[in-house]
Amino acid sequence: MSNSADSTSRPSRRFKPVRLLTGGVFALAGLIFWTSFNTAHGTNIRTDDSMLRLSDLIQERSRKNADLDQSAAAVRSRVDTLAGRDNGNSAAQKKKLADLAAAAGTAKVSGPGLTVTLTDAPPNATARIPGVPQPQPNDLVIHQQDLQAVVNALWQGGAKGIQVMDQRLIATSAVRCVGNTLILQGRVYSPPYKVTAVGDRGALRKAVDASPSIQNYLQYVNAYGLGWKVDQHEAVTLPGYSGTVDLHYAKPVT
Repeated sequence: MSNSADSTSRPSRRFKPVRLLTGGVFALAGLIFWTSFNTAHGTNIRTDDSMLRLSDLIQERSRKNADLDQSAAAVRSRVDTLAGRDNGNSAAQKKKLADLAAAAGTAKVSGPGLTVTLTDAPPNATARIPGVPQPQPNDLVIHQQDLQAVVNALWQGGAKGIQVMDQRLIATSAVRCVGNTLILQGRVYSPPYKVTAVGDRGALRKAVDASPSIQNYLQYVNAYGLGWKVDQHEAVTLPGYSGTVDLHYAKPVT
């Protein structure tokens, strides 16, 4: 072979960037599949069964908390009876203790009052007023601020005591909503939500009607069919709060 033939070099084989990218994609896909399998541990991770189990767990814990509340109420009643028996307190001291229990919400309270009921709109609700935009999902459910608006208005109207669902409110009670459920003092509730107050019915109703937040809620009632009902009672009794009154962070002023 001639020198010219020997000097002709053969093109070298080089990996093109496209081939490198393709290999990287396959490697990444394999890693994702392996991670998914390792996370699922052989189960179907696209199912909602885990969420259902979590919901069942929350409901079961709520029922247990309700049972514990009843047990605590019975024990508290027994303790109060024993503490008040021949404790040497004068009539004035006993009255002062009774007044403190009433103010703290640990004693039952009776008298005239009213109940406000709030309900979600039907899930297929549409606008009921011409010119109003069609509702979004959040427009059709009761929100935390709606319940808080009712509770605040009733306090402002001079309520002697307030009960949300079947629980008496005290100074440390927090009305909180998660999704379309109410969480109150360790228990979970679904709508309709009932808020009952004892006090002067005229003053309570006037405070409810004057609340700007409630007026805003009533616009959604008219537009999308959210539930709103006010029932007046000649006489109603609210049980005393039976849960713990221990403070976790605040300390009494001495």
